[in-house]
Amino acid sequence: MDTTEPASAPGPDVGPSTEAARRLAAGLVAAEDVLLFVNAAITATGQPEFRSDADEQRLSLDFLHTYVRVNYRRVYAASLALDINHHNAALIVRGLLETPGDASREERRTEGRLIAARLALLPPPRVYRLFGELRRARVNNRRTRAIMREWLAARPDLGHDAVKYRTGLKTAARHIHLPCPQGSEPLAEVGRFLFRPGRLPRYEHGTLDAWRRAHYDRGALSELPFTVAEGFAARHGMKREAFLKRAAPRMTRLERLRTQERQTALRGPASPAVEVDLTVMPLTRLALYVLSLGLGERAERRAELTGALRAAARRAAGAHAGRWGRVHAVLDDSFSSSGSGRKRRRPLAVALACHHLLEVLAAPGAYRGLWTSGARDALLVRPWGPTPLGTRILDALEPGPGGAVPDRLAIVSDGWDNAPAGLAGEVLRVWRHRLDPARRTAVVHLNPVYDTDGFDVRRLAAGVATAGIRDAEDLPALAEIARFAEGRTGPEELYAYLDRRVARFTGAGGGA
Repeated sequence: MDTTEPASAPGPDVGPSTEAARRLAAGLVAAEDVLLFVNAAITATGQPEFRSDADEQRLSLDFLHTYVRVNYRRVYAASLALDINHHNAALIVRGLLETPGDASREERRTEGRLIAARLALLPPPRVYRLFGELRRARVNNRRTRAIMREWLAARPDLGHDAVKYRTGLKTAARHIHLPCPQGSEPLAEVGRFLFRPGRLPRYEHGTLDAWRRAHYDRGALSELPFTVAEGFAARHGMKREAFLKRAAPRMTRLERLRTQERQTALRGPASPAVEVDLTVMPLTRLALYVLSLGLGERAERRAELTGALRAAARRAAGAHAGRWGRVHAVLDDSFSSSGSGRKRRRPLAVALACHHLLEVLAAPGAYRGLWTSGARDALLVRPWGPTPLGTRILDALEPGPGGAVPDRLAIVSDGWDNAPAGLAGEVLRVWRHRLDPARRTAVVHLNPVYDTDGFDVRRLAAGVATAGIRDAEDLPALAEIARFAEGRTGPEELYAYLDRRVARFTGAGGGA
């Protein structure tokens, strides 16, 4: 008789291997949350999109910011070192300054350096608007005051800010109790201008005195910032043409562009009073300008516009030019690429800019761009028709001469594949698992539109790296971060990447 006792039923495995698996799973979930937030912070602006309104955008973003700040505060702060948009950068700064008690002393030091570095890159109007929001929210801790004080001290000309951003500077000065000494030093004059206007017969600071004289002297308008001079010109009844001719030398690049767009919309393209220098415009901004022109004008100015787009693409590519091998691109010019009333043609502009940038990144003569509409002339693209992404992806993956497949496939689209629906995801799944398991072709989906329902950009397939994109200039960096979404790297690599970006972004500067 066998007297051996039966083996007991196996209990739950609580050994080291199971614990390691749990930690790995938790790390992967955290990494997915981080990538989701980064995509949102790059694409979402709180403005209406083609398929969502502004309220939906704001509600979705508010939830996502709160979730990531509470659960991954270190990563939330580190996002300031990435290529996120200005809207989300300001939201992150405000979220960090409103909740200092949730961070350790070391974390606050790192956050201070990140905030200072990011504020230095933000446009001054957005920073002043952020300071106003902090005042209204009664955020007045020592760190907040120190950061605001340091930013104001670094401004190149507070007199200019006092005229151009008067309300914002006045609010910030009140909030941090900025000392305005007596006497004739520049800060004293700025204080008198802000809080005791009209008391001095003249100002030593040229811009402050030009503002004083502009109330009765048209000649002073050419010494003022454009947006301020515009109001005085209307008060004096000056003709628009004469005013623009005098104000042109002091206009910023963006002011020139907006003025010309307004002129073109009102009178047509003939002989604009303000010329735009296309040779210095960033790539995506230039693509937006090109798409704002009528098809006829684009055709007439083909050599000029195409040359400017290619030159901007070469500047954006930098050292990456020619290093990506054979590159094929699927570019979405369907009707949804028209964007919204607040973001007119933005998705299409990103696709047009990516088209020219990818051409430069590819090896010479090794680029092929396919538009969803079948258009063959990139300069004349317009938002039109459905989104047959699946068909175009099949065309892009078709082997070329000698059976060569592309080294990289880039898909620039909002992800709403609808002709037929779901074909793009199925094509990519079969390609990855059946036809290219060795991953000879790197596939990346670049999506310029935030999806409020999914708290992320819309994805085409689970195994395809997807990254949000706002400006085509960020494409090389986004392709790097998108690889973390493929699941072939662990969370440690992602966090190490973020730490490197933080160190490079903050440099050796001290924190507040």
